[in-house]
Amino acid sequence: MSARARHLQARACSRPPEFRSRAIELARERAKPIAQIAVDIGISESCLRTWLHQADIDEGRREGLSTEERVELIRLRRENRVLRMEKEILGKAAAFFAGESSYRSR
Repeated sequence: MSARARHLQARACSRPPEFRSRAIELARERAKPIAQIAVDIGISESCLRTWLHQADIDEGRREGLSTEERVELIRLRRENRVLRMEKEILGKAAAFFAGESSYRSR
């Protein structure tokens, strides 16, 4: 897993990746209910369930976007937004200079 993917995954509940991995292991052992494990380690049950769900996707056990794919999607959307803004600015500049040149030719 790349560093960016780990960063995105870590943001989920602001815990280190090692903590999250251990929590997932504990939940998969099924020695205790997920709700109890979450209370014991100090996170919400929904956070632990989200981690389990994402781990299943990342490991190919379940369909969905992996953490790395999510990171790439975020990057591409950001890049697309920047490119659209640049295109809009260039279009306005071209229109401005086209109008200015026709005004000067009079």
